[in-house]
Amino acid sequence: MLDAIISGLLSILTWPNLGYMLLAIPIGLVFGMIPGIGGPTSLALLIPFTFGMSPTAGFAFLLGMHSVVHTSGSIPAILFNTPGTGPNAATCIDGFPMAQKGEAGRALGAALTSSMVGGVVGAICLGLVIPIVRPLVLLFGPAEFFMLSALGLTFISLMSGDSILKGLMAGGMGLIISYVGMDPQTGVIRFDYGLMYRYEGISLVVVVVGLFAVATVIEMAVEGGKTIASVETGTVQQAGGGVIEGMKDSFRRWTLVLRCSILGAVIGMCPGLGGDAAAFFCYGHAVQTSKHKELFGTGFLDGVIAPDSAHNAKEGGNLVPTLAFGIPGGAAMAILLGAFLILGVVPGVEMFTKHLSLVYSMIWVLVFANIIAVVICLPFAVKLAKVTFIRTSLIIPFIVVTGTLGAFLSTRNMGNIVVVLLAGWLGYGMKVCKFPRAPLLLGIVLGRIFERNLVLSLDLYGPSFIFRPIAFVLLIILLATVIYPRISKKIRRTQDKKAVPTL
Repeated sequence: MLDAIISGLLSILTWPNLGYMLLAIPIGLVFGMIPGIGGPTSLALLIPFTFGMSPTAGFAFLLGMHSVVHTSGSIPAILFNTPGTGPNAATCIDGFPMAQKGEAGRALGAALTSSMVGGVVGAICLGLVIPIVRPLVLLFGPAEFFMLSALGLTFISLMSGDSILKGLMAGGMGLIISYVGMDPQTGVIRFDYGLMYRYEGISLVVVVVGLFAVATVIEMAVEGGKTIASVETGTVQQAGGGVIEGMKDSFRRWTLVLRCSILGAVIGMCPGLGGDAAAFFCYGHAVQTSKHKELFGTGFLDGVIAPDSAHNAKEGGNLVPTLAFGIPGGAAMAILLGAFLILGVVPGVEMFTKHLSLVYSMIWVLVFANIIAVVICLPFAVKLAKVTFIRTSLIIPFIVVTGTLGAFLSTRNMGNIVVVLLAGWLGYGMKVCKFPRAPLLLGIVLGRIFERNLVLSLDLYGPSFIFRPIAFVLLIILLATVIYPRISKKIRRTQDKKAVPTL
């Protein structure tokens, strides 16, 4: 195995493989900053360029590009409340409020550093599970995925802020939106109202762009603010100067970064969950384990670090079922499977015997690409952070154009533009009425996963599926997640009453 590790490293450092990787990284960063393109689209666009390449060169090019898309996607999420990719939507929740406080540089520094660490940890996790990959992947089936999604939905109460009722209402709305389109089991079209546009459901990217980017534009126009960041809370120098401080913050919170990176990699190993679920799972985990739950959604740094650690780490996890069984870990991995066939490589057992050095070369690509991407982005982050002090009258057209263009490019359907505008007004209304938007997104992300795996679990095992070992453990964790906060709150109240001196 050591020979394969060294061989994989040397093959990546050999020309022209190194050149292809270095060429792909800036391309991935640019694609990541354009809302709506994301990993699957960018992979589909670049696969034709790999014709005639060797397998190592082809994967150095494709993975070098794809592994950094989410890294740069956090930049518009923080600066303009416009996520570059679906998983970056979780970064908007606390990243943009930090920019409004004049702390855009600090948020960018923390996001980029966390993404780098998460990507490296995800690659390491891929390397560590190679010897046990087959039994590890086969442990999870529909029952386990259902309990994971149910556990994720419990985070709605944690993301609800002061009003759990409003959070549950927002989460329910997200679940309803996720069920629009064709039922995956019966083929029945739901909530279509005679419109063919809705047959395939509503794209998460479209809703996210409207809910955050367009809603922000409406808010800017209504309030007539001069800049994104309040001049009272920060200066141009502070906005750019906080990048280094944000990097330090990521290392100060190394336990959170490590936990979310590992959790993101594990979720990535579960086919069908995807990067959106990984980002929101880890955001919910950060809220659940924090001593300052009330600060999330107001510009709290942990809310930036957690999702950014996860969405890059899940790329390493996604490769596990893709390489071992030819089962794509996500939409991007499904497209990558086409590249395997084009380059003459068949996923399966041979990947860990005959092509083991190629697997390790992929791991090295993930490591190098994440590090190089952050080295490229950090010098620009100082300048980009100062954009938050430019007049909003100049920024609004940019956000509107990139947001609507991104919504259209996500599925290339004009109906997306209508949906993004409606979602924008919905997002603005939710903000005015103080409804949390995070639970709505969580409902959209997990709704389809929840429904599909519930039906499959009942078909395969009946109601007794909850007693499968891993599913039962997850059920206990779910119940503990729901019950523990209420018990601890009652205990705290009892202790406070006893502490009050009686006259």
